[in-house]
Amino acid sequence: MQKILVIQTAFIGDVVLVTGLLEDLHIQYPNAVIDILLRKGNETLFHEHPFINEVLIWNKKEHKYFNLFKIIQQIREIQYDLVINVQRFAATGLITVLSGAKETIGFDKNPFSHLFTKRIPHVFSKGEIVLHEVERNFKLIEDATHIQASNPKLYPSLTDQAAIAILTHQPYICIAPASVWFTKQFPIIKWIEFLQVIPDKYQIYLLGAPSDKSLCKEIMDALPEKNISVLAGKLNFLESAALMEKAVMNYVNDSAPMHFASAVNAPVTAIYCSTIPAFGYGPLSSKSSIVEILEPLVCRPCGLHGKKACPETHFNCAMKIRNEQLLVSLPND
Repeated sequence: MQKILVIQTAFIGDVVLVTGLLEDLHIQYPNAVIDILLRKGNETLFHEHPFINEVLIWNKKEHKYFNLFKIIQQIREIQYDLVINVQRFAATGLITVLSGAKETIGFDKNPFSHLFTKRIPHVFSKGEIVLHEVERNFKLIEDATHIQASNPKLYPSLTDQAAIAILTHQPYICIAPASVWFTKQFPIIKWIEFLQVIPDKYQIYLLGAPSDKSLCKEIMDALPEKNISVLAGKLNFLESAALMEKAVMNYVNDSAPMHFASAVNAPVTAIYCSTIPAFGYGPLSSKSSIVEILEPLVCRPCGLHGKKACPETHFNCAMKIRNEQLLVSLPND
């Protein structure tokens, strides 16, 4: 039986996007044993996943390089037939090269890619056609398959569904207001302005990590007349995805919650501030909308991943987005 390892030790949004590649591998090699290597903290995303055999974990926060060689040793002992590395960083390139796998595949931008058995060009676009990240990842196995790239997919369990069932008894909207990067995050004053015009019939759930609690509470406290609950830090990844799946609409930044929505085909409105959808990380849900400033800005985009502050100080890419643009995606009834 063929043994395959997929390496994705980046942050949670990147891990969600690589689940599309896992779907493709399962379709192409239905009898293969498929494992995935993640950074510590992201492993709960694959709890009770139907076809992932084992989740390997690299603890990068404590004794990073000691744990790096420890995980390499573990991988070598498993003796994989195929290792697929979706990342372009040296450490994962080293893991790939030293894996002992019969075949190793990765992008040509990885510093160790010249030692892989197969190097795939990494491009953000192809002529005028913009490639989504799931399509870029699919390029790693495209030559060996007869299928099309799959959308990312998460599998909330019955336990996850039961955990959020009590929250779904009335129509609700989920909002994930935070982002790691300042220029990717719709400003708190804009969230508050928008929530003021949301119809009162909707319960509003504010989602996020434990570190997002204070931001969510600030939004809630500014709107005492609204039916708002702070769930940041109270739900795990799969519970959050399950809640988003049943929402009337999910409002998110260009960040991980957008990919959660894509992975359960939840309705989503993605707000783009300093970044742009053309980078290839946009929403993939069948019901999805993109909101961005209507007029062009010479300073936008100011970077691929966002910045800690607006380089021009005005942050017009966020501040000039209008409530009307966000309300369009809400049902009219």
